[in-house]
Amino acid sequence: MPDIIVCYKWVIDSADIKIAPDSRELILDRVDYRISDYDRNAIEEAVRLQERYGGTVTAVTVGTPAAKKSLKDVLSRGPEKACFVYDPAFADLEPSQTAAILASVIGSHLKYDLIICGEGSGDLYAQQVGPRLAENLGIPSAAFVSKITIEDGHVIAERKVEEGIEVVSMPLPALVTVLPEINTPRVPGLKDTLAAAKKPVLEIKGADLGQFKPCLQTVKVLGAKMERQGEKFGAEPSEISRFIGALFKEGVIA
Repeated sequence: MPDIIVCYKWVIDSADIKIAPDSRELILDRVDYRISDYDRNAIEEAVRLQERYGGTVTAVTVGTPAAKKSLKDVLSRGPEKACFVYDPAFADLEPSQTAAILASVIGSHLKYDLIICGEGSGDLYAQQVGPRLAENLGIPSAAFVSKITIEDGHVIAERKVEEGIEVVSMPLPALVTVLPEINTPRVPGLKDTLAAAKKPVLEIKGADLGQFKPCLQTVKVLGAKMERQGEKFGAEPSEISRFIGALFKEGVIA
């Protein structure tokens, strides 16, 4: 019966982001936050594995004190306990720091056989935290996993590669990052939400972990600018010549 840890991130809901038309700066004064969509798949897979093999599921997140709002949501999705690591300075962590903090907490406070992370996060989408966490803990890992089974002390993972599907077997403890296609996350019901309030949460302050000063400073984030110029060209030789001339003019070809 494996002890499973699932890591997740509390991110801005991109649907609430507005862009100032002149400066292209992001307007975030009315944004809400949510569990990253990729991490919802990780949470769902952890719970499904527990339903199949038994054991425990612990949800872990690193963030600012405001991310405490995520605990009720994550616990309503199936994990029986959570670990919340927080500090105001954790607002601008980059992936190597997040992985180091997670490794420090997991290695010293939690039991685990399998760690599950989303493929990436819904904001940075750096795809680094999972592999870096495995490296810090000294355990094997597999990324881009679309199917997981556990047999005889090993996790068997099917992962997508350019040539097709690769099947790998790793001794536990191990870490996997999962693709969104691995499952469809459940929608918590009222009973699940009420039960979540009674589940235990281990809270750890950043000051208790030593020095994890942010080394990433975000100067500015601008919305993407899309300019589309639609022009139709015919099939006649003159039109083809005009088309090639337009490509030269735009610098597409030289």
